[in-house]
Amino acid sequence: QVRLVESGGGSVQAGGSLRLSCAATGTTAAYSMAWFRQAPGKEREGVAELAADGIITYADSVKGRFTISKDNAKNSLYLQMDSLKPEDTAMYICATFRTIPRAFAGYKYWGQGTQVTVSS
Repeated sequence: QVRLVESGGGSVQAGGSLRLSCAATGTTAAYSMAWFRQAPGKEREGVAELAADGIITYADSVKGRFTISKDNAKNSLYLQMDSLKPEDTAMYICATFRTIPRAFAGYKYWGQGTQVTVSS
């Protein structure tokens, strides 16, 4: 059984930083993993992806500010978020096992999410 547990969210002021973690069990390091986010009243959007082939993809809105990484030994995914903006406020959700060969598409397993709130 695949389980994803996110942590590291919180409240910060604009310009601050947070590091999110996603601990995965019941899966393997060979799977693609990604971070998504969903703000109230908005659709869920892909933020950063580390595909099984090693390709990293970022949403345009976070390029140069967010960094995705993975520790295969711990089967954990991370998202370092710097220079945070109020528009980054959202629930951040970890996902794994992409079933479609397109960035941010067809993910099968999802975590519950961790809330990030950025104040101006």
